[in-house]
Amino acid sequence: MKKILTLVCVSILGGLLTLGGYKLFIEEESTPTIVETSPDFPVFVPTNNTATLNSATSFAPNFVEAAEKSIDAVVHVKNTAIVSAPMTMYDLFSGRNSQRAQVGTGSGVIISPTGYIVTNYHVIKNATEISITLNNNKVFMADLIGADETTDIALLKIETDEELPFLAFGDSDSAKIGEWVLAVGNPFNLNSTVTAGIISAKSRDLSGQNIQSFIQTDAAVNPGNSGGALVNINGDLVGINTAISSRTGSYIGYSFAVPSNIARKIVNDIMEYGNVQNGILGVVGGALNSKAAESLGTDVTEGFYVSEVQENTGAEKAGIRSGDIIKKIDNVEINKFSDLSGYLKTKGPNDIVNVTLIRDGNTEVIPVTLLKPSITILQPIGFVKNASKKELEKFNADYGVKISEFDETYKMEWYQSGIEEGSIVTRINGKKLYSIDDVQTAIKTRKFNEPLQIEVINKEGERLVFNFR
Repeated sequence: MKKILTLVCVSILGGLLTLGGYKLFIEEESTPTIVETSPDFPVFVPTNNTATLNSATSFAPNFVEAAEKSIDAVVHVKNTAIVSAPMTMYDLFSGRNSQRAQVGTGSGVIISPTGYIVTNYHVIKNATEISITLNNNKVFMADLIGADETTDIALLKIETDEELPFLAFGDSDSAKIGEWVLAVGNPFNLNSTVTAGIISAKSRDLSGQNIQSFIQTDAAVNPGNSGGALVNINGDLVGINTAISSRTGSYIGYSFAVPSNIARKIVNDIMEYGNVQNGILGVVGGALNSKAAESLGTDVTEGFYVSEVQENTGAEKAGIRSGDIIKKIDNVEINKFSDLSGYLKTKGPNDIVNVTLIRDGNTEVIPVTLLKPSITILQPIGFVKNASKKELEKFNADYGVKISEFDETYKMEWYQSGIEEGSIVTRINGKKLYSIDDVQTAIKTRKFNEPLQIEVINKEGERLVFNFR
């Protein structure tokens, strides 16, 4: 018993000695630290307390209704065109023609229960035969009613006794960046394909020539989707799928659609007039940015800077001046030329638009009546414009259009033939020209593989005929 007590006492004494030694020789003295709130940091941190999972699921878009409305209204377009293929040895020895029938495919959108269909011009270009396959596999032959190569829109018609499902045009001007859309079409001959994405940008110009104004989306679009529908979640047609940005020929991230307001305008003009009726503002200039604003001596960095106002146009008659900065047309903001040209493509001659502009630091709103264009491109000459009676009399002509400016590529050849700027073009393929409308009609109605024949009066008053292939 004594031994046990002795061991306990020795253990307790050893523990006390160890603790004392640690406190005395090893443990560092701690100094209390005062924490102060720095005025450089916010005391209150904003926090979103909304439950992320519940929010995402309750507001997730539902595409079922839009897909059901659009699938039956989107058709498969097949065109047969005669193309010249390379001559083979067999063709040479057998005397067979090198021309072949080539079949192309795309999509189209039924826009009326009576069988009118809108598609891309490039889908049916040079077609000798066009067939339409509905979503129920019924096949119809289609007639080409009219087309506009500039906007890449064509109007077809099929004859049927039954009322067809169709899509109503939506308002593409009110479509917002970030809005959900569906692309409906027939990529790679896969009928009734639906893909989803958002509107990535508006008023995109892929040509670099300020002639296009596409809606950009990230909905997957591939070859065969051309001419198909771009619809919003309500099933309204907001665009006609037209192009993709690709290095491979297939979809890699972005696709582009003709806005529905432009397509609707083209279709209405073709139905009413047989061709497109454009209304022009009559201004020349460019988009503003920081660098351009600095060089022009203005602090406005967004808008369209007017450098020139064309003669005898609505802009000149309304009092728009060089140096004005256009900020809006009606309720559409103008930040670049494609904004301006895209909106004007939805308007026709004699339409009135309200132009909001900045002049000398003040904001003004000026109503402008759009007029018909008086100039157009005629390849391989260049620009031609309507000729006045006095200009026609100078060449002893009763009709014709005036050469305004040569294409630089062919300028010397025309000069060598005695043709100068100011000379009169009287006929295209035998059709008399009274205005640039006749020029556009003659070019559009020219048959596939038909030579282009142009009659021009030279400076000596001689009528010369030139043939082009």
